[in-house]
Amino acid sequence: MSSVPIAQRPKPTASHKLIATLGLISLCSGLLVVSVFEFTKPYIAENQRRALEAAVLQVIPGAVERREFILTPQGVWPRQDAPAEGRLIHAGFDAQGQFKGVALQAAGRGYADVIRILYGYNPACECIVGMMVLESRETPGLGDKIETDQNFTANFRNLSAALNAERTGLAHEIITVRPGSRQAPGEIDGITGATVSANAIGRMLNESAQVWLPMLAPHWSALSLPVGAEEAMDGD
Repeated sequence: MSSVPIAQRPKPTASHKLIATLGLISLCSGLLVVSVFEFTKPYIAENQRRALEAAVLQVIPGAVERREFILTPQGVWPRQDAPAEGRLIHAGFDAQGQFKGVALQAAGRGYADVIRILYGYNPACECIVGMMVLESRETPGLGDKIETDQNFTANFRNLSAALNAERTGLAHEIITVRPGSRQAPGEIDGITGATVSANAIGRMLNESAQVWLPMLAPHWSALSLPVGAEEAMDGD
């Protein structure tokens, strides 16, 4: 009578082999993620640059040409002629080459995450003349109304942002108020159901304008220099 062979159990895999395998998989996954990030990084940066350039002309009414300047402690210079590093300024000009204003960036915490915006400022009227959201993760249908609500975006067609007599800050604080209650200079009508997001726009505009506009005030005339000018001119 023949005996039936007994199946042998497979030997358990050593724990160090499992750890080594998992470590190898993790390493490969990490390298893949980093490789993809590094590969796409320049493309993302280029897309962001193009989007910013297009947005400059949208937040400065009448502008069809964009020029870049550098603000340094010595003055304002065309970017290609700047003697030192400084703050980048986007200026807009009409078809006749007339200066129409500057586009400035601002950022602040919204309801869901940080909101980044670009706004246009025209020193001729001392007012904000346009605003565009560059980056936002606000709640669809609520917080994202800062981009789609026409009554809200209308606030930024002629929003007072005049400097005080000393030119050290704004004469009137920029602030978001209840919807329909806008009366004083610098007030922004808010959005029902998107209070946090709307308040964030007012807050970041105020903080940005309080810093940028006093710095730019002495140099408005320098921003109208033709491209290639070699020397910066002090402003008004």
